Amino acid sequence: MRVLYLHPAGAYGGASKSLIELFSLMRQSAIDGTVLTPGGSAASAFADAGMSVVPVRGLSQFDNTRYGHYRRLRWIILLRELLFLPGSLWTLWRMRGEQFDVIHVNEITLLPLGIIAKKIFRRPMVIHVRSLQCAPPGNWRTRLVNGWLARHADAVVPIDHTVAATLGRDLSLEIVHNGLRVDAGKHLDGAAQGARGTVRVGFMGVLIALKGIYELLEAMRILKNRGVAIECVIAGENARNLKGLRAWVLRKLGFARNVRADLEQMIHDYGLEKHVQLLGFVKDVRSLYPTLDILCFPSHLDAAGRPVFEAAFYSIPSVVAVKDPLPDAVLHEHTGLAIPSPEPELIADALQRLAEDHVLRQTLGRQARDWAISNFSIESSASTMVAIYRRLRSKDERKQ
Repeated sequence: MRVLYLHPAGAYGGASKSLIELFSLMRQSAIDGTVLTPGGSAASAFADAGMSVVPVRGLSQFDNTRYGHYRRLRWIILLRELLFLPGSLWTLWRMRGEQFDVIHVNEITLLPLGIIAKKIFRRPMVIHVRSLQCAPPGNWRTRLVNGWLARHADAVVPIDHTVAATLGRDLSLEIVHNGLRVDAGKHLDGAAQGARGTVRVGFMGVLIALKGIYELLEAMRILKNRGVAIECVIAGENARNLKGLRAWVLRKLGFARNVRADLEQMIHDYGLEKHVQLLGFVKDVRSLYPTLDILCFPSHLDAAGRPVFEAAFYSIPSVVAVKDPLPDAVLHEHTGLAIPSPEPELIADALQRLAEDHVLRQTLGRQARDWAISNFSIESSASTMVAIYRRLRSKDERKQ
């Protein structure tokens, strides 16, 4: 079965990693994958995973996510999407002679382009929803997106119940968790911390403001001033490193920041050189988890991300910014600590509590591992997705 994947981001992150791990197991069921994606580290990772990669400068998106939805000056971002549209359409049109069985859109922001791809290839479409959507049901953009899903999507697959709750109530949804494949050996919590003399907190993810990385640095400043024995390692690729006039204009409008440079400046200004380490892009973060004691996910997305579940497999509890966590996001006081928003003081308080309570940290870590094994089996996720593909192909063949 040939599947065409549309993936929006060039930088390697949680969405690309989740798709790669899913595909690595699905290919055992004779799934052949071609991915249309911007060039970058994600494209290289897709190729290494055995997928055929069709690079493009950018894929045109429509953002109605809770964090990134268009408002005020953010409407200007649509100009970028319009600039990407001709190249996106031309690439799809050049591929029109290829035969695919299913189109898999790897994020709902690509829904409009996915609809066009569906019309070009005349094949059923799966929409993978990885981000929380703009909540107000009366919002015209939300009504538009839900209407597109109802009319054009043959399967809508949110990654968890938190995401599902932000979609239209009349939609038929099939939740497929971000399944994980990890080689989680014995966690080194006690021995590793004893050798370092400090507790180590980790941040994993692309360096963008919505991930709460600035707030985490502020929290580390607070913890330093409190005298807490804690250090932080940050593993992630700089999403944007723009130069010239374009960079100046985007920064003035607040749409682009060189996050890596900002963090380096903050570390210098706050005197955190001995407390915070920027690792840059790490291809295999599995080598880092056994060295961590706490995982911090202080995102503005009000949801738990892939690193939270990965860390859980290594018996590592998390501090997660999520206001009303559902059971498949984080269990407050059981698998980690949930804070209502990514405010530096709240992050610092939660990290300090785990850093100074070794028994609590280990207890939450053990419970997190049991929870992860029960909820995020890669085998189960892959089996469910293959079943969706086969059902859609069978239905499509009956129509022909």
